[in-house]
Amino acid sequence: MVEQRKQNIILILADDLGFECLGCYGGKSYNTPNLDAMAASGTQFTHAYALPLCTPTRAQIMTGKYNFRNWKAFGILDPNEKTFGHYMQHAGYKTCITGKWQLWSYNPPSFEPEWRGKGMLPENAGFDEFFLWHAGHTEDKGSRYADPLIFDNNGLRRDTKGKYGPDLYAEYLLDFAKRYQNQPFFIYYPMALTHGPFMPTPDSPGWIENRRKGNVGNFKCMVEYADKIVGRIMNGLDDLGLHDDTLVMFIGDNGSPTEVVSMLGNQPFRGGKGKSTDAGTRVPLIASWGDSETGTNVCDDLVDCSDFLPTMMEVVGTSLPSQAICDGRSFLPQLVGKRPNPRKWIYAWHNPLPGWSKEGYHLQEWAQDQTWKLYSDGQLYNLVIDALEEYPIEEDTEESKIARKNLQSVLSHMKQQQ
Repeated sequence: MVEQRKQNIILILADDLGFECLGCYGGKSYNTPNLDAMAASGTQFTHAYALPLCTPTRAQIMTGKYNFRNWKAFGILDPNEKTFGHYMQHAGYKTCITGKWQLWSYNPPSFEPEWRGKGMLPENAGFDEFFLWHAGHTEDKGSRYADPLIFDNNGLRRDTKGKYGPDLYAEYLLDFAKRYQNQPFFIYYPMALTHGPFMPTPDSPGWIENRRKGNVGNFKCMVEYADKIVGRIMNGLDDLGLHDDTLVMFIGDNGSPTEVVSMLGNQPFRGGKGKSTDAGTRVPLIASWGDSETGTNVCDDLVDCSDFLPTMMEVVGTSLPSQAICDGRSFLPQLVGKRPNPRKWIYAWHNPLPGWSKEGYHLQEWAQDQTWKLYSDGQLYNLVIDALEEYPIEEDTEESKIARKNLQSVLSHMKQQQ
C-alpha cells in the first residue's frame, strides 16, 4: 500500500491590504487577476477577521492564541511561545519563513529602552530557514523594497543591490519549495507589500529614477505587484508539480492604510488600519488546494487568525500537545466539503501598548458574529447596516436583546480566563 503524501502548506500574510482591494470582493480600483483566479478555483471567505494592527495579528496567527494570553509589546513576540513553525517541525515538516519579521527589539533606542533586545529571534521561531527584512533593531531595518536589507541563516545578504525585496522573498519561497519538493514543507510568507512607505515597484513608470521616493499614489502599483507575486508563486508550484499537494492560504493582517481610498463597488471606501471596525479588521481570506479542495466556493462562515494553527494541524493529521492552549477552530471542513462546525462568534482583545508611536491606543475587547458586534463597554452595533459603527443601538429590539445576551456571555467567559 502506497503511503499517502503529506500535504504542503504555504501561508501568505499580506501587509495592510484590506478586502476592498481585491476584485473578487467587489473592489474596482486595482487589477488582481491572480487572487481573483485563486478565489474562483478555491474557497473565498467573506467573514474573515484579523486585529487592527500587524503585531497583534501576527502573534495570534503564529500561536493560535488570543492576545490576552501572550501579549508583551508592539513589535515583540514572547520568546517562550511555541509558533506554528515549531509545531510543523514536530510533525516532520521542513519549515521556512520569508518576508517581514519585526518581532524583536521594535522600539528605537530613545523610547522605552526596557524593550530593546527583547522578543523572539527568527532562528528561535521554529523555522529551518529564514530570509527576512527587519530581523534586527528597528533603526537598522533598512529598506524592505528597493535595495532591501535582508538577513538569512548566514547573516546579512550582500547581493540585494539593485533588486526589489518582494521579488527576492518570492524567489526564496520557490527555491525552498524546489529544494524540498520531495518531502513535506511549510512556508510562511509575511509579505512586505502593501505597507508604507508607498514606493514604486519594478512595474511603476518611475522605478529607475524614483524607486526610493514614496507617494501614496504608488499604492495601486503595490497592490497589483502583490497580486503578481501570488501569481508567480502559484505558477511556480505548477511548474514543480506541487499544485495538488499544496494548500495555499492568503490573508490580510489588517485593513488598508487610512490614507488610501478605494472603490468598493460604486462607493468610495477609506482604509481603516488601526481601527476596530470592519474597515480595520475584516480581511481577505482565500484558500486554494488544487484538486484536493471540494468545499464551498464562497463561504460566509466566521474565521479569525487563531484558526490557522488548528487548521494546519488537521491538514497534517496530528494534534497539538495536550498542554498547549489554542483558541482557534479548524476551517479545514469548509475547504474539503465535509460537514463544518463553524464558529458562532469571534472574540478580540486588542491593545498594542506598550510600543513606539502607539500612544493613542487603548485596550479594546469585543465579540461579534456576522451581524452583531458588542464591545466590553456595552456598545452594540448592527454590522449589516452599520459596518463602520457610526450608530450604536440605543433601544434594543427582541433581536438585538438576544444578540447582546449571547455576545455578552462570550465576553464574560473570556474575562474569566484573564
